[in-house]
Amino acid sequence: MSNLVGKKGPFSLILVLPFLLMVLSFSQHTWAAEKFAMKPSDPCKRLVLFYHDILYQEGDDLANATSASATNHTKLGGDFQFGRLVIFDDPVTLDRNLHSTPVARAQGFYFYDKKTDYNAWMTYTLVFNSTHYKGTLNIMGADLMGVKTRDLSVVGGTGDFFMARGIATIMTDAVEGIKYFRLKMDIKLYECY
Repeated sequence: MSNLVGKKGPFSLILVLPFLLMVLSFSQHTWAAEKFAMKPSDPCKRLVLFYHDILYQEGDDLANATSASATNHTKLGGDFQFGRLVIFDDPVTLDRNLHSTPVARAQGFYFYDKKTDYNAWMTYTLVFNSTHYKGTLNIMGADLMGVKTRDLSVVGGTGDFFMARGIATIMTDAVEGIKYFRLKMDIKLYECY
């Protein structure tokens, strides 16, 4: 150490110290990145659920409807419902049966955002309050209805899903006109705490 403190000592120490700190910081950052590296093929939690939507239309049975249009259909919307906003509180089940006991509720909205084809953007919270899970998962993204499978982002959660991150791959599983549709959701979480 006495060699470093000579005439050039303080200047050399000023140059060497930031370099050492940078090397230590980089090695610690690399270790942290390796420890938490995500492997897309290995989710930490996976759920397969079915989302059921029953759209209310004038004259329909109010008791069975789980979603309603919040905007009037206009001529601008054309055949593809462009600009239509739908609010929903839909049951989510473990199987395809609408009448199965729900394991969650999907609460949120979607709006049609393309004039030349069916396309929507949706955001919702899966609210779990069952013997299987407690808490929420927040999901959002583009629902490109003409594509067989679509990926939406899982952007957070609470309870059993605290700060979860991942992908919800959705697939249209059944459609009955504009009144009812069922989505199969394959939810893969890559960040679980």
